[in-house]
Amino acid sequence: MVVIGGINNSGNARKHYGSTAEEVNVELHTFDQSDKKQESANGNLIRSLDFTATGASFDRAVESTGFGKFHILHLLLCGLIYLDTAVEITILSFVVPAAKCDFDMSSEDAGWLNAAPMLGMMFGSYFWGCLADTRGRKGVLIASLLLDGVCGIASSFAQAFPIFVALRFFCGFGITGAMGIVFPYLGEFQCTKYREKVLGWMELFWTGGIIVLPLFAWGIIPLKDFFHIETTYFWYHSWNMFVLVCSLPAVMLGLWLMWFPESPKFLLECGEYDQALEILRHMYCVNSGKTFDQYPIRSLREKEHRVSVISIQSTRSVRSVKTPKDVKIFIKESWEQTTILFKTPHLKPTVLTCLIQFGLTSGYYTLMMWFPELFNRFDKFEILHPNETASVCDVSAIYETQHVCDDNIDMSVYMHTLIIGIACIPTSFWLPLCVHRLGIKFFLVFCLLTSGCVALGFYFVQNSFQNLVLSAIFEALTSLGISVVYCVMVDLFPTNLRVMACALAMTFGRGGALFGNLIFGFLIDLNCLVPVVLFASFLYISGILCLFLPKTGQEELD
Repeated sequence: MVVIGGINNSGNARKHYGSTAEEVNVELHTFDQSDKKQESANGNLIRSLDFTATGASFDRAVESTGFGKFHILHLLLCGLIYLDTAVEITILSFVVPAAKCDFDMSSEDAGWLNAAPMLGMMFGSYFWGCLADTRGRKGVLIASLLLDGVCGIASSFAQAFPIFVALRFFCGFGITGAMGIVFPYLGEFQCTKYREKVLGWMELFWTGGIIVLPLFAWGIIPLKDFFHIETTYFWYHSWNMFVLVCSLPAVMLGLWLMWFPESPKFLLECGEYDQALEILRHMYCVNSGKTFDQYPIRSLREKEHRVSVISIQSTRSVRSVKTPKDVKIFIKESWEQTTILFKTPHLKPTVLTCLIQFGLTSGYYTLMMWFPELFNRFDKFEILHPNETASVCDVSAIYETQHVCDDNIDMSVYMHTLIIGIACIPTSFWLPLCVHRLGIKFFLVFCLLTSGCVALGFYFVQNSFQNLVLSAIFEALTSLGISVVYCVMVDLFPTNLRVMACALAMTFGRGGALFGNLIFGFLIDLNCLVPVVLFASFLYISGILCLFLPKTGQEELD
């Protein structure tokens, strides 16, 4: 039996304060009121009051903040971060054809360049995931954005191919942290009612990134005759400026994020109830325009601490690694939480999401990185051989026999890539508007199985128009599938494992992307049927595995 402030929870409140229900309500007006109604002994309905020691649940506390200006600004910030990841991950698709002469790149070199950021992502995903699940979302997200932006800016000044590849590796290392954290960071500010829809809108920002990238490239790279700096020891061309412009938003977003709070769900998980409640009050004030005191929640329900660092260090937060002891604790805790992912009940979703990410990402990022190059090869072939048809494999074989370096990108390549991005807009609206009606699993299975068919169809295209149509459909479906996987993972895992689980799955995904880019770079000029069939098979298998995922979006975040 729990007694708080002289109130006996066994039902003797009337005896202590008076004989009427009205007097009880007057005396208890300072306590949180729940949404349930309870019938009193005299038949009158009064609101049951949440005055237990556990306080309000997190979901109820977030819902009490309303949905307004704060959530919209927070969605805008997270959406722009996701847009930036789309730009940063696919930026090399225009750099490869534009910089091939400056760096004297072969198809194999281009494959290694495309693989470098994927290799960085593969190593960075787990690193950032461990930090975010033990040290907080916000600080790690800022650090990953700044690392990506600074290395991207530095890469625009690289004068040697190995240096450029190394810097793009660190860009990948940084941006994967932002990509893996931004969905959990956004989802942990939402109540169950809005979470899936809000996360679904993130796909629209990814589409924005796919549209913005060719626009930037179209506006900057063709200026090489007007923007051309070359001295004895230094050269800087239009494609270098393109890399610089695309790298600046990561730095600006990292600085803007400093004005936003830490995830209140993470703070609650760490046992920092006062800080979590303070953030929720701030959200309430921004949304409603009212004062802190008018926020109806007075306390949050306590729960078992699952972040071991906090329990070990009691009241002192050690979400920063400053001493060798902190490093030792961090490594130990990261290992402990990783092993938990491979134990019941997390083993099945962990294995499934890792395999799905491998199959989906290997096909998506490989083909997206090579689309502009394939468009360029088709356009050059059609100029040299008008009124003739040829498959992707035939065009690549003819293209490889030409040894004269040509870094000119036909204007139609920019237009084709822009059309691919615009083609994603309908599916970007389809997800948030229909996710509750059709279910998140439907989107996953449909997108992956259909994109597998489209990938197989690339072998049968005979001209650039057919290639464009299939590319647009492929991008729309696979990009939607990637966003949906991130939405699912927010619900599948508890707060203390959420980002680490996403990071582990992303590690497998980037491993697939690394494998795919290397295979495609080596085989596109030798036997391109093999990578086409391989990637189509990966997508089919991933779609079938999605059928075994549990339902999500129906319960409060754990």
